[in-house]
Order: sequence, then structure tokens, then C-alpha cells
Amino acid sequence: MQPPKIIIFCLLSLSILQSKPPSDNVIDIVKKIDELYRSNSSYALVEMVIVTPHWERTLKMKVWTEGKEKTFIRIIEPKKEQGMSTLRIKNEMWNYLPKTNKVIKIPPSMMMSSWMGSDFTNDDLVNEFSLLEDYDYNFMYPDTAREGSVYIRCIPKENLPIVWKEIVMEVRTKDYLPLKEWYFDEKNQLMRVINYLEMKLMDDRLIPSVMELIPRKEKGKKTILRYIELKFDITLDKDIFSLRNLRSVTALNEQ
Repeated sequence: MQPPKIIIFCLLSLSILQSKPPSDNVIDIVKKIDELYRSNSSYALVEMVIVTPHWERTLKMKVWTEGKEKTFIRIIEPKKEQGMSTLRIKNEMWNYLPKTNKVIKIPPSMMMSSWMGSDFTNDDLVNEFSLLEDYDYNFMYPDTAREGSVYIRCIPKENLPIVWKEIVMEVRTKDYLPLKEWYFDEKNQLMRVINYLEMKLMDDRLIPSVMELIPRKEKGKKTILRYIELKFDITLDKDIFSLRNLRSVTALNEQ
């Protein structure tokens, strides 16, 4: 799953220091992050753990992507949710519910709704925007900055339908890998934090293999996304990204 892209102002109260920018070029850093999980095509086996104050559940799913425009997700475990599927093509999205054998198109009014009860939204899945192309960005210098990290503020360019007013990223200077992201709404309220954890080499690419999304307005909730297997730039069957495939059970056993 492309993470959604692919997420403190505890840093909110962060003051901006007038200090010299790092020697690294901010464009190079943003470009590296923007392309971290992107490829012409990909396949992933992913585990999603959804934690709430009252219950916890784990989903295992297979995910296929083609560029920025297409995503197909099939839940394979647990048995209760097995076969539930999501198809995204550009900014359109459909869900398939095997119990009722129905394909449901997600309307624009539901794009900020939870995906499968997680803290990720439908909008996270259809997000086609690029940090590099669709945001303005600059270094920031919090007085609580950690050694070995740089901090980048990303603000969407005007007239783009982007949910977040501002994203702040903490990035490792040694390899430009993201460590943390803070998301702010139009009222400058901190809405969620994403921690990037467990750096691993997957298909010859060093990436954070775990993403932990923590909503700031709902105490005791979080969603953990863990890549078990990940392959980039592979040949995919064109029929994967089709409404017909939503109802198919073959992908339960296929790569």
C-alpha cells in the first residue's frame, strides 16, 4: 500500500530558529521521500493492526499498485473479512462486500470516512498528489530538533483539493528516510501523527517497513501497517485493476 504519503508542533509550540539550513537540498530530500514507495508497479503482503480502547483486530491483505493511479486491495485474513476488496482508479473508488455480493462506489461525501475501521481514510487510498509537485516546502528549525534529523514543512499549493493545510516531516539526514510526520487541518489543529519504524531492505530498497498512525483527537486509537513482503516494478495482469476482479476469489491465492 502506498502509503498514503503513502504523515508537532509539540512542534505546535515549536519556535522557528534563525539558523543556517542543512547542506542537503530540500528538493532532493522531498523527492526521495516522494518516491520511497512509488514504482511503475508493485505487489505487497501487508498486515494491518487496528487498535481501539475497546477492541483490537488484525487484517492481512494483498495490495497491487500501478503508478499513482491504480490500487487494488484484497483482504485474505481473518476468515470473517476474507474476500473484501477495494479498487481505486484515479480519484474513483469501489468496495466489494462478499457477504452481500455487492460492489459499492464510494461517494465524495465518504472520502474522509474510515477504511475498514482503521485510522486510514478512503481519501488516503485515492490520494494522487505528489509532495514534490503539489506542495511548497522549506526547512524548519524547531528548538526541540533531534540530532541527525532535518525538519521540512510542506504546504499544499493553491486551488488543489488537498485535505491537509500543512504537513511537517522529520527526516533522517544520513539517508533521507522519514521518521515522523505531523498533519494539521485548516484550523492549524494537529490531527494525526505517523511514525515510520523498522527500516528494512525490501526488494533492494531500504524503507520503513512499519507505519504507525495515531489520531490525536481519539485517545487510545492507532493503526499499525506492517509490510511483510514487497516487490517493485513487476509485471501485473491488467485485469487486476477491474470491477470484475473485485468479485473474483482467484487473487486470494495469487501473488
